[in-house]
Order: sequence, then C-alpha cells, then structure tokens
Amino acid sequence: MKKEDRIKETGWTYEDYTKLPDDGNRYEITGGRLELLTPSPSSEHQMVSIRLSYLLMSSCSNEYIILEAPIDVIFADDEIRQPDLLMVHFSRESIVSKRGVEGPPDLIVEILSPGTAIRDRFIKSEIYAKYGVKEYWIVDMYYRTVEQYLLDGKTSKYTFHSAYGETDEVTSPNINCVRYYVKQLFQKGNPLAQQK
Repeated sequence: MKKEDRIKETGWTYEDYTKLPDDGNRYEITGGRLELLTPSPSSEHQMVSIRLSYLLMSSCSNEYIILEAPIDVIFADDEIRQPDLLMVHFSRESIVSKRGVEGPPDLIVEILSPGTAIRDRFIKSEIYAKYGVKEYWIVDMYYRTVEQYLLDGKTSKYTFHSAYGETDEVTSPNINCVRYYVKQLFQKGNPLAQQK
C-alpha cells in the first residue's frame, strides 16, 4: 500500500489494514478510520501486563484462551482493536482464528497509560460494549487499581461493578477462575510469590 493511499480519513477495512507496511507502528481501525496507536507501552505497562497474564494463566488456563497484545480483535470489517489482554472461553474457541479474534472475547483488559486513558475509558469501552464483550477491566497503574465493568444485556452498555485497591482480591461474577490480589500486579519478582 502506497503512503498516499493511507491518507484517506474513512472507509478503512480489514483488507486495507492487512496491507499496511510493517513500519514499526501499531494501528487500530475504529468506525472505518485508521488510528495510529501511541508509541510502545512503557516497561512498567509491559510488566503489569505480563504479571496479569501470568496470574490469569495460573488459575484459568484450563478454561480460557488468554492472549496479550498485539492481537487483533476483529469486531467488524471496519472495527479492529488491539486490547492489552483478553480471554476467550474454550467453548467459544472457534472465534480465535489465524487472523486474530473474530468476535467478542469474554473479557478485555486495558492498562492505562497517560496517552490512552481517555480512549480506554470512554471510546474503547463503548465499542467493547456495543460488540458484546461481557466484562471489561481497566488497570490504573498510577492509582494501582483494577476497575471492573459488566455488560448490561438490556442496554448494551457497561455498568460499574467494582473497584479493587492494592490489598483487594479480584474476582469475577462471570469468570469463576479469576482470583488474584491487585498488589501482585505491581510487586517485583514472581507474582505468585506473595498471595496476600
């Protein structure tokens, strides 16, 4: 794809997305618009993501596929996102394809960075709700919290379920295998070394 072809403001599709050059940047498509993601996440962001993935794998890997960014979630031909982490129950593993995840995961997690906070809290949460992601977590590294939102099937919008502080144990009404303490996301070393 030529550089001048990338200038179009709307009408982007998954096919266009696959033709983007490997230029070191990460992109998403929202409502047919190409969005350049912020520079690579910080090392702290990546460590929190890896720890969360490790904690979820240790308790949920028998029931769920757990994937970390970069992974394309293809909600529609003109709506492709790259969440930080996601989970898909094995009963729905058919939505995990060679292209990415083609449909709503059971859980999506976004880890806030200064450049992504507004997008993660408002824009992405609306999109994830619209396409039927049942549970959405926001990990706030600054306040060291995990916010949990559940999809209201009647309104197709998220309702706030709970906020967990550093000493709190995170559980989920939808995903029974989830069980970890928030402080495990931010401690140094093995996240399983300190359970309480």
